[in-house]
Amino acid sequence: MSVRHGREVLSIPGPTTVPDEVLQAMQRPAIDIYSGSLVKLTESLMADMSRIFATRGKTYIYAANGHGGWEAAFTNVLSRGDKILVLESGRFAIGWGEMAKMMGVEIEVLAQDQRKAVEPAAVEERLKADKAHAIKAIMVVQIDTASGVVNDIAAVRKAIDRAKHPTLLMVDTVASLGTMPFEMDAWGVDVAMCGSQKGLMTPPGLAFVAANDKAHAAHKSAGLRTMYWDWTFRQGEQHYMKYCGTPPEHLLFGLRKALDLLLAEGLENAFKRHALLAEAVRRAVERWSQGQVLSFNIIDPAKRANSVTNVLVQGRDPQPILDYAREKCGVVLGVGIGDLTGKAFRIAHMGHVNAPMVIGTLGATEMALKALKIPHGSGGVQAAIDYLAEKVEA
Repeated sequence: MSVRHGREVLSIPGPTTVPDEVLQAMQRPAIDIYSGSLVKLTESLMADMSRIFATRGKTYIYAANGHGGWEAAFTNVLSRGDKILVLESGRFAIGWGEMAKMMGVEIEVLAQDQRKAVEPAAVEERLKADKAHAIKAIMVVQIDTASGVVNDIAAVRKAIDRAKHPTLLMVDTVASLGTMPFEMDAWGVDVAMCGSQKGLMTPPGLAFVAANDKAHAAHKSAGLRTMYWDWTFRQGEQHYMKYCGTPPEHLLFGLRKALDLLLAEGLENAFKRHALLAEAVRRAVERWSQGQVLSFNIIDPAKRANSVTNVLVQGRDPQPILDYAREKCGVVLGVGIGDLTGKAFRIAHMGHVNAPMVIGTLGATEMALKALKIPHGSGGVQAAIDYLAEKVEA
């Protein structure tokens, strides 16, 4: 017997739930790619993406997933043989660095406990030791969904400045853009990238890269440039050049509606919504952890992300929890990945998400814990409800 029949609740950290309005906006005929309304659509999307990145720099849109965005960022500013510093805080910064290595870039990983955020002091120390300024760029993620950590990007920039190092600061915002503040210009970020499938509430298939003047200066001598990713080509006057070929029309239609929804809510309101729902999840996990089996992966409460919570399962396989939630309740939780494969599960709370969706996910998880007789503190769902009732005024 199960109670799963009905609309499935997707609680994985990407792709996230796509709003019905976005899906509906994509259900339309193809249109002319050379003139008229599609040209205006591209102009509006680039302007709004720059607004969301909080930059006066140029923004580029690619028909690609987030990994494509990684490659686009690299090819435009680096050359074969360049050295980069990867700031470890989970699986995804490491993955970004591994891509660079395959492209002929030398990588150095600043090792970090994946239960903690990047330490700016360690970044400063390493850069001060680089007297020859061999490190051309630093790679860091704002939120790593593999670990559930949030990194202080402004503090990393301050560390670079204290070291008086000319390195580029490159930031992955795939799991953070639209869910929490990101201030590209104010924080001194040179290159930022994102994907469409998380906080931006659009199906997978679009990647975004934003670059400032310093990045464009590096671009002029970058030896890894190829036509598809190339910023110079994409600055061409003809509309097809913005996409190096046929634009991904229907994804663009969906993105336009998604950005309309996000901007109508207001970025600050969206950030607050994510913060409230994330804390509700954390209140539940904190209660469950009293059973000494479940615990937070990220040790410092201040460094836990507002888009995903990574829950360690100690001494047993977490897979039965995921199976029960999916098969009996119709709730899809995220698996542990990277070093946490088979050791954790993840609860996503980003993008098109509200209180009923989060409370329902927590309820299915608590059902699983009880049905599977996994030791846990009771009342996790109630703790989440009590928190939201206190913070969301009548």
